[in-house]
Amino acid sequence: MQIKKVGVLGCGLMGSGIAQVCASAGFETYVREVDQKYLDKGFAGIEKSLSKFAEKGKITADQKTEIQNRLHGTTSLDDLKDCDLIIEVVIEDIKIKNEMFSHLDKICGDHTIFASNTSSLTIAEMAAATSRPDKVVGLHFFNPVPLMKLVEVVRSVTTSKETFDIAFEFGKALGKKPIATKDNSGFVVNLLLVPFLLSAIRALETGVASTEDIDKGMMLGCGHPMGPLTLLDFVGIDTTYKIAEIMFQEYKTIEYACPPLLKKMHLAGFHGRKTGKGFYDYTDPRNPVAMDLGI
Repeated sequence: MQIKKVGVLGCGLMGSGIAQVCASAGFETYVREVDQKYLDKGFAGIEKSLSKFAEKGKITADQKTEIQNRLHGTTSLDDLKDCDLIIEVVIEDIKIKNEMFSHLDKICGDHTIFASNTSSLTIAEMAAATSRPDKVVGLHFFNPVPLMKLVEVVRSVTTSKETFDIAFEFGKALGKKPIATKDNSGFVVNLLLVPFLLSAIRALETGVASTEDIDKGMMLGCGHPMGPLTLLDFVGIDTTYKIAEIMFQEYKTIEYACPPLLKKMHLAGFHGRKTGKGFYDYTDPRNPVAMDLGI
């Protein structure tokens, strides 16, 4: 099967990035959001990103226009019914994801493949909400999508080899470096990354070292481009909290248990860069300073 038309469910930071790379790779791309204001915000982000690429000479002005002409926004799920591949990029709530897949299952052609960008839920649980479990697969991208090369291609117990192969080749067509993974919560990257991030929080709350020194230690000692607490602010405290809760329910092991400090920060609305406060205060984004978290 040849993929020509792609649907993207969600136009937030990840959804808009996925839509951008799909349109940049030559696919007609339809992006669905629940409200026009979210589409406007997402498309403004795509405009900004493409402008930066044009300024750096990575694309021409004509190519930028062609990419934008391949992007189409909508607030109706029904406008995605003719898509060959639909990628879900909404919040980590299995009920919401399954409601959308169930609706699309009824209106899309039999050939349409459903993919999820989930980072912690299982693909099999979403496949069960459809009448095409063999055509449901995971495509987990990384932020910022236009720059990060990796995509995890996830095969569940019901995903056919044909569907997996199509998804894997689609990842290549986007200019990504796909890796194959089985359908376990967290797949490869988050299975290993989440315990590392949670351990950094525990080190901070038990007084092993300061915020700055934990980050500096991992950057200078292990060659990481950014420290774990800075990365948590970038990913989002709320996002990490949700992922940790889901993965702990799946595995029931201590390395995925949510540290008390993470829960308190989530409840306080200290969600990282997006709210201006997390492990660091971003009042001056170019010079963030460690937050006094009362520990």
